[in-house]
Amino acid sequence: MTPHALWSRGFRPFFLGASIFAIVAMVTWLAVYRFGLQLDLTGFSVFQWHAHEMLYGYSMAVIAGFLLTAAWNWTGQATASGAALFVIFLCWLIARILMSTGSAFLIYAAAADLLFMVTLGFAVARPIIKVRQKRQAVVLLIILLLAASNLLFYLGATGVVEHGVRLGIYSGLYLVLGMVLFMGRRVIPFFTERGVGYEVELKNARWNDITTSVLFPAFLLSEVFFPQHFAGALLAGGLCFSNSVRVNGWHTLGVWKKPLLWGLFASFVMINLGFLLRALALVTTVPDYLPVHAYAVGGIGILTMSMMARVALGHTGRNVHQAPPVMSLLLAAMVVTATIRIFFPLIDAANYQFWITVSGAMWILSFILFSIVFIPMLVKPRADAS
Repeated sequence: MTPHALWSRGFRPFFLGASIFAIVAMVTWLAVYRFGLQLDLTGFSVFQWHAHEMLYGYSMAVIAGFLLTAAWNWTGQATASGAALFVIFLCWLIARILMSTGSAFLIYAAAADLLFMVTLGFAVARPIIKVRQKRQAVVLLIILLLAASNLLFYLGATGVVEHGVRLGIYSGLYLVLGMVLFMGRRVIPFFTERGVGYEVELKNARWNDITTSVLFPAFLLSEVFFPQHFAGALLAGGLCFSNSVRVNGWHTLGVWKKPLLWGLFASFVMINLGFLLRALALVTTVPDYLPVHAYAVGGIGILTMSMMARVALGHTGRNVHQAPPVMSLLLAAMVVTATIRIFFPLIDAANYQFWITVSGAMWILSFILFSIVFIPMLVKPRADAS
């Protein structure tokens, strides 16, 4: 029996879930942070709840949708669909619902969340192992480490592992960032060469691949286990340089005519900004939240929206080179959202809460509009279906 269109490919339910959860999670966070909504939390703070849900809720949903679809394309082998896909998605959804109640059902939330990550890992690994695609080993390793990091968070929240909550959140952030850098290195030149409309060849320098593969894991370990250490700032400086050289080598003027291309570049520029801000800790006092939100809101936020749009268009029978006109507005709004979140509270500290609210409201409005445009594509059969 052919499954409903929604359950035919992994990107459909997970991008739908990510789009709606991006709104719900940010509305909840603003209600807590700005308007006094109380969450019954034990073992972790409201700030840590917000960080966990944006990473393991929103970001992991996008990663799940992308990898379940990409692994199918990489290997030619079907990943989860129908009932199997429904079960994976249901685990994610149950975890999000339970976490929204605070920590009252934390054990059950942990069980659902970890089951989601285990079943996702299995669904992605099975076709890769079957065709022996060794080049995807890094992807499988990151999924495994993300599951371990999420386990650390829950063990910390239940008092089993000291500092487990902080370790789980920060390791999760840098693992997601590592996934972004790894996949961006693969897809951005590829998408650019085929999307600008003229002949161009973009290359990845081997020295840069080696440099990044050495510096980033060291940076991750330093930031997770030795936060605010000068070594992390030095490593961030090296990553800022290597990543800037890489992005410059990928650049061609034609990207600025295509929102789904310049959105990818904007996300990498934001990540570089995060590395730069972290490196500046060597010579000035940079608040911790500046580089963190450059990575998260700017880098991960912009890139995930760009990738969801591109995958949704391409895998529902639409032209990825002709994005809906609203896409430019959406991505520009995300850039403004990140800029406000990173810099305005620093410039105008007296109105700190106001600028957090403005940034959060822009995030919400961006994803409402994104959902209006893309959810109908996700729930209906392919546009080119006969």
